[in-house]
Parts: sequence; C-alpha cells; structure tokens
Amino acid sequence: MRKLHSAFLVLVMVTAAGLSLPVRPQTDNRKKIYHDGWIDLNKNGRKDIYEDPTAPIDRRVENLLSQMNLDEKTCQTATLYGVGRGRTGAPPPLKDELPTPDWKNQIWKDGMANIDEHLNGVGPHGQSIYATDIKKHVWAMNEVQRFFIEETRLGIPVDFTEEGLRGVAAFTATSFPSQLGQGHTWDKELIGEIGRIEAAEARALGYTNVYAPTLDVSRDQRWGRIEDTYGEDPYLASRLGVEMVKAMQKDYQVASTAKHFVIYSIAKGAREGQARTDPQATPHEVEDIFLPPFKAAIKEAGLLGVMSSYNDYDGVPVTGSHYWLTERLRNDFGFRGYVVSDSAAVEYLYNKHGVAADMKDAVRQSIEAGLNVKTNFTPPADFVLPLRELVREGKVPMRTLDDRVRDVLRVKFLLGIFDHPYVDDAAKSERIVNSAEHQQVALRAARESIVLLKNDQNVLPLSREIHSIAVIGPNADDDSLTRYRYGPNGVKGITVLEGIKNKLGERVRVNYAKGCQTTNEHWPETEVLPEPLNAKEKEEIAKAVEAAKKSEVAVVVLGDATNTVGETASRTSLDLPGRQLDLVQAVYAAGKPVIVVLLNGRPMSINWVNRYVPGIIEAWFPGAQGGTAIAEVLFGDYNPGGKLTVTFPKTVGQIPYNFPTKPNAQWEGERTRVNGALYFFGHGLSYTTFAYSNLKISPQAATLVSSARVSKRGSIPTVREGLNSNVTITFDITNSGSREGDEVVQLYTRELVTSVTTYEKNLRGFERVHLKPGETRTVSFTLRPDDLALWNRQMRFVVEPGKFKVMVGSGSEDIRLTGEFTIVSTK
Repeated sequence: MRKLHSAFLVLVMVTAAGLSLPVRPQTDNRKKIYHDGWIDLNKNGRKDIYEDPTAPIDRRVENLLSQMNLDEKTCQTATLYGVGRGRTGAPPPLKDELPTPDWKNQIWKDGMANIDEHLNGVGPHGQSIYATDIKKHVWAMNEVQRFFIEETRLGIPVDFTEEGLRGVAAFTATSFPSQLGQGHTWDKELIGEIGRIEAAEARALGYTNVYAPTLDVSRDQRWGRIEDTYGEDPYLASRLGVEMVKAMQKDYQVASTAKHFVIYSIAKGAREGQARTDPQATPHEVEDIFLPPFKAAIKEAGLLGVMSSYNDYDGVPVTGSHYWLTERLRNDFGFRGYVVSDSAAVEYLYNKHGVAADMKDAVRQSIEAGLNVKTNFTPPADFVLPLRELVREGKVPMRTLDDRVRDVLRVKFLLGIFDHPYVDDAAKSERIVNSAEHQQVALRAARESIVLLKNDQNVLPLSREIHSIAVIGPNADDDSLTRYRYGPNGVKGITVLEGIKNKLGERVRVNYAKGCQTTNEHWPETEVLPEPLNAKEKEEIAKAVEAAKKSEVAVVVLGDATNTVGETASRTSLDLPGRQLDLVQAVYAAGKPVIVVLLNGRPMSINWVNRYVPGIIEAWFPGAQGGTAIAEVLFGDYNPGGKLTVTFPKTVGQIPYNFPTKPNAQWEGERTRVNGALYFFGHGLSYTTFAYSNLKISPQAATLVSSARVSKRGSIPTVREGLNSNVTITFDITNSGSREGDEVVQLYTRELVTSVTTYEKNLRGFERVHLKPGETRTVSFTLRPDDLALWNRQMRFVVEPGKFKVMVGSGSEDIRLTGEFTIVSTK
C-alpha cells in the first residue's frame, strides 16, 4: 500500500495550475496513522482487528462495533447530502465543498453512514471546479474522506453514494441510454458492460455506492418514471437487473443499491409527487410481478443495497414495515446489505401516511422495521438525535441499533474503503471517465436500443443518394435530453440533426426547422381544453412545411422533453404533447415522404402517425451518442434489432393495458370502445427477415419431486419442489433475408390447467442473436422449477403437475413455433 499523507487543519491558499487550491499542512502525528498495508484508524498505535485487512470481515465488523459509542453508532444510520443539496427554501445540511474547522462542531464529527451526491454537478455548486474538473474533483473527494479517516475518533470512512440510471450522475461521465432504452436492447451481455463501465467510472470519481438499477416493473404507461425501468415484464427486469448488479459489484468496485423496494411503480392513477401511495396490486400480482427482480438480484447477484420506497401496501408503509424490510427482504431473500430510505420516506410515516405520531415515532418504527440509513435532503440530526433519545429511553434496544449499524459496516468493509479510502490516481481517473472506449459502448447501447416500429414498403433505410433532406421537430436539434438528474449532467450529446449532417457530409443539403416546442403555452390543460394554433405557432409550422417542400424526404423528430416525463411527471394523456401532432400532419400534407423518429420516455398513442407515416423509429432517450446511432439506422449502416419491453396502447382509456396479462383480461371485441394495442410487447422490425424451425423439447415429460420439508418465506409458507430433470427447449433461427442483423428470440410458457388463474404468456427466456444472411444458429433455453412455479391458493410457491405450452417467436403476438411438455407427480 502506498504511503498516504494527511491533509487537514487550517486552510492555506496556494496557486496550483492556475487555480487557488486549499492545501492542508501535514503533521507528523497524522502521517503516523498510515502504515504499509494498514491504517491506524483509531490512532492508538496498534493494529486492531478492524484495521487488519487480512482478518475476516465479520470479525472486523464486531471488533469495530465493540469500540463504538452511542453517538458513533447512530451517526452510521444517516446520510449527509452533498454540498448545496437541500430542500427548496431551507438551508442545505452541508454548505462546504471541503472540510472546514467547523466540521468538528457538526454532528458528523462522529462519522456518517454516507454522503450522497457530493460535487456531482447538480444544484447550486454544479459548476464548481470540484465538479467540472475530474482531477480536482478527485482531490476534493479525497479531502472529504480524509476528514473522516483522520479527524474522527475511530476513522470510519463514509460511503460516497451517487445516482446512476444512465451512467454515473456526475458532471462528466459516459452517457448511456435511459434504463428503458437499455431494456429495449434485450442484451444481457451489453447490460453487464454498462454496469462494468458505470462502476469503474464511479469508483474513479470517488463514489463507492451507486443507486442503480431501478428494479421496479412498470405497469401504467402514464407513470412518469417508466423511463427509469427496464420495462413491464418481471422476468426481463430480473435477468437484466442481475447482469447489471453482478457487473457493478464485481470485485466490490462499488455497491449497487437497487430501487425502489417495493410495489412502488403501480400507484393509484400512476400519480407521482406527493401521491406515490396506495399501490393498486393484488397479493398474487405482488409476488408474480413486483418482487421477482429484487429476489433475483439479491439471491443471484448478492445485491448490497436497497432503497425502501415511499409507498404503503395494504395500509402499511414499506419503510415502517418489519414484514417487508426484515421478513421478506432479509429472512426470505437473504439480503445482507444495507437499506436506505427514499427521500422523506421516514417523514411520510407521520406527515403523510399518518401511522406515526411524530418524527421520533417514525424513527422508531423505521429502525425497528429494518431500515439502516435515513436518506433525505434534511439535516442528518433529524434522524440521529431522536434515535439517540429512543436508545437511552430503552424504546429501541441497543441490539437493534447494533444490527442496523452492523449491516452498514459490513458493506463498507466489503468495498475495501477501510483499507483504501482514497482514489490514488486522479490522472488515471481522468483517462477512464467518459473515455473513447466507453463512448463506443454507449454508441453500441444507443444502436441496440432502437426499435423499428413500422416500415411499410421498406421505406427505410433511406437512400444515401438523396440530395436534400428536411430534419424537423422539437427534438431534432435539442441535446438537453442527453443530460439527466440521475445520470451525467454536463455532457454534450450528438443530436439527430448533427448525426445526419455528420453521416451525409456537405454533399447533401440539410434543411432544418424546429416547427414547434415540445409543449405549448397552456399545456397540459390543452390536453382536455384544446386551443387553436396562435400566430407564432402557425408561423413556425409553416417554416417546417417549407423545409419539407424543399427536400426529397422529411425526418420529423418528436416525443418528450424533460418536463413531460420523469420523476413527478406523470400524465393524463399518452398523445404527443403540445403542437407536435399539428406539426407532423402539416409536414405530411406537403406531399414528401415522411419518417418519424421518437425520442421519449414512455409509450405514446401515436395513432395518426401510425396510420399515415410509413416509417417510424422509436429511439427512447438514447444518450450522448444517440444522434449518431439514429443516423446509422436511418441510412442502413446499422440494422435495428430492438424489441419493445412495453405495450403501446391506442389511448389512456385502455389502461391498465400491459404484459403479461390474465386470460381475456384485455379481450378485444367490444364495439363500444377502442380495442387493440398500437404495438405489443416484444414487437420490433428489422431490415432483414428471420425464420424459426426445428423446435425440440426435452424431456417431453418431467417428474415432479416434492420435498417433505416446508420452509418459511417471511410469513409465507413455501413448499420447495424440484424436477427429476430440467426442461430444455432448442430451436433454430435463420437469417432468411439479405442483410445481417439481430433478432431477439423470445420464449413464452403457460401451464394450461392450474389451481389459480395465471398469465396467458410468461416470458421465460430471451436472447439477442446476430446473424449474417443465410446463417443459422441453434438457440437453447433451460426451464428450471422456479420458471414453472406459481403461487397457489394457499400462497405457496409450488410447481403443479400438468401440461405446459411452449411458445417461441419474435414477439408476444408473433409466435412462430409451439409445443408442449408435461410435468407428472410421483404422489
């Protein structure tokens, strides 16, 4: 281990690289705590067990816990938000970018569980040199950590937490597609690459815990945070979530903290903001839809963090629920990390849900339920001081507090920050973060996320021989969608206009017109009270029409803006917001071929566009490389292969309308209503064609072997059962067209007779396959007991004997091969 030196005391200002940087003089006393291979964290001159990197982690945790006093323990149960991050109208809990002498008077003089969003480019200090300059950022993060190592009694490091749904939420980091866009790749290996890069960049920037992925399953297209999910299917979310968590936590580079546990994504009416309560889900739906991604990430990937959600379920708030945070999360799933609250989830126990009398009562309920760390944009003392009172009064046993602190310490030891608390090489960090290599992976992700929704008469790809093209629309030349509150926020993105210009060069004339804003003046009221176009709007649309008339083809780029989708941005309509429909209709009327590109965060009811426009590309929010990827798809340099992970309804009046669905629950045939989806789950076209053949199922009959042992999942009894053999499904996929391309093959199952009503189709396997023209590949899937089990009438998770239907195809409504197998019982 390299020799580390001290940097805390009175600030001395010097000039370094043209910037006045505070430099703290070294002292012999502080230099003495750093030894070869270990740090004397408690400054007692000897190597304690918790300071010994070779000691087992559990022993290190217990040794440290035995030395901690009440103040130090309670400080490990709260988050300190980074500089300037606070509630509107209230002073921020942390005013300083760097440690000051006053920190010795603050509650964090005794340590802190974590510091969230420090110097990440968000908030009033967003343009600070310590946010925008990577080397200086690393230096500043080290200085903050140095305070906790050198200036607290026991030297317990902080866990630097950060958001990360599209890449690390830093001023500069690799910008990936939205998580919804990532889901549309259906590419497990790629998701692992994204996780690997995100973890490497986070650690290089000094962050050790990343709030990602979102494991919520979206079920209502109105919901604002649908853009932060992988889609509406639990199996897909489970498989991609496991790959993401495994990659992020490989070699404990960072901890992955998944959100939001649990049943968060189905609030009444898809309302956001202060609503986020009263989820509309039955007990069976909870087990089938909302829990599997968390269960898989914990059991298969060893997830180290969970964010507890704001909402209640059946009248009990999750953040105050022993059933959810202890019985299910820990006892059932085996979670061994630590739980942070979503912002204000603890306060909501008393000021929204009304199950606690005051903050002190809310603290008691949450800590007893299983919460480890209260996270909010409020001072950590709001949680720490009541907790100290509760322990002194005997209302929270010390053993309960020890259990909560033990989890936090365990994660910190696993991350290695007791032994390597600082980022060693800022120059290396600068080379890693948003590197050219990482940007190439982001470009790959942008390409793979694109879904070709419609391509009548093979209007796409466009000819490279054109001489003029119109690029029109509010999202055509707007790179603001690249930057994100939960992702990189200072990067410059390549817009669709720029991508097309870069692709075509000077030879082709590109006529650009914005046409309209994403929303109009009185939106969203105009969704229910339409207004005529005003003079300015007519003028801008006329400019777009003129651009189209001067061109051989028009590409119209429509969709969402940062104010139409996202957190606290749910909608009452799925139609194109503002004047966008007026714009595309006017451009279409100009008589030139029209292609629509969507940049958006949720499915949209583009009924008119689907009826009249021959070519439609769905690109979601594709990240900084999006313009390049879209241009490549438009002109055939890349063959799109993404598939929908969400259903596109024709109208909000059909909601709930999603996948998977119970038999006939979405029956279509009533003459009094609009029926059918615009595009179903799993849909996605290609510039080539694929043929499926040679389905084989082995064995045709498997024997169910029941265990006599009955185990408990939380308070739910479960019979564990197995098969004498897993069921293997194989088939051939052939590129029967003239272009190389990707096909996402999908496996669905359904047991035909069961004790409870189950879904019409259960996604149980998928693979993204790249094939050259004429190439054939054999694809194999293995069905295991959990893939075939259901929650029966007694809420036991069992495999029931019976006949299973197998469906293989290119989409949930594009099944190419079918077969059956049987499970028989030995009873």
